[in-house]
Amino acid sequence: MIDKIGIVGAGQMGGGIAHVCALAGLDVTLLDIEDAVLARAVDTIRGNLARQVSRGKIAEGEAEAAVARIATTTDYASFAACDAVVEAATENEEIKRAVFQSMLPHLRNDALIASNTSSISITRLAAGTDRPERFIGLHFMNPVPVMKLVEIIRGIATDQPTFDAFNALADRLDKTVAVAEDFPAFIVNRILLPMINEAVYTLYEGVGSVQSIDTALKLGANHPMGPLELADFIGLDTCLAVMHVLYDGLADSKYRPCPLLVKYVEAGWLGRKTGRGFYDYTGDVPVPTR
Repeated sequence: MIDKIGIVGAGQMGGGIAHVCALAGLDVTLLDIEDAVLARAVDTIRGNLARQVSRGKIAEGEAEAAVARIATTTDYASFAACDAVVEAATENEEIKRAVFQSMLPHLRNDALIASNTSSISITRLAAGTDRPERFIGLHFMNPVPVMKLVEIIRGIATDQPTFDAFNALADRLDKTVAVAEDFPAFIVNRILLPMINEAVYTLYEGVGSVQSIDTALKLGANHPMGPLELADFIGLDTCLAVMHVLYDGLADSKYRPCPLLVKYVEAGWLGRKTGRGFYDYTGDVPVPTR
């Protein structure tokens, strides 16, 4: 049973995972390379818990107890007592491999590892560790406290006890599990990101404006967010990274990243997190940039 959990990465995903784990009663150790990033993450978690209290979803005491269960650190040695560690670093295979190499010397021999990767091969990541049988993909959706789904992906070497342990964890976190095979981008992003990429092509080819494309999908397909608005929310660098994984892994031209998506990433226009993507977020109301 997983009672003490480590999380690598205090960004949007790592902070969200820490939030739901602490609220479910787990002791959480949240690691990042900078104390300032960790402080911001805890402030965000505290604010999101307060919002849940104000909406009557949890009691104030539950929120206070959850924050108290989160310890922050910049030292991998703090993972020594953890039953499992979830890696939620940037969607970059080299960075993830470096995280695992830094982590491994400090883990118990029986500790489990999960990667929150949204697209990278679990089998390949696991093979770079000393415990491929105790390694799994645990892909949460963003924002983690709100979204009910978690994809669980077994690598070729993942054993049954590891799979069972993370299924039990998902249940404890009140998440619904979709089990995916270890193919590029799994289920959600295998379907979602090509749609977003096609929306960027639709913009690139002049078929419609940013506003027209998003309005068409919101009202014509009943999507809560338009595909370009959603791309900005995800992060255009993440969208591009997933498309590269699909294109490289499946060798099919239908997954070729749109040149306009590449151009936005090269410009540093990555969406909401940088204040500009397909929309400009510097004013009170987002304004299309194209």
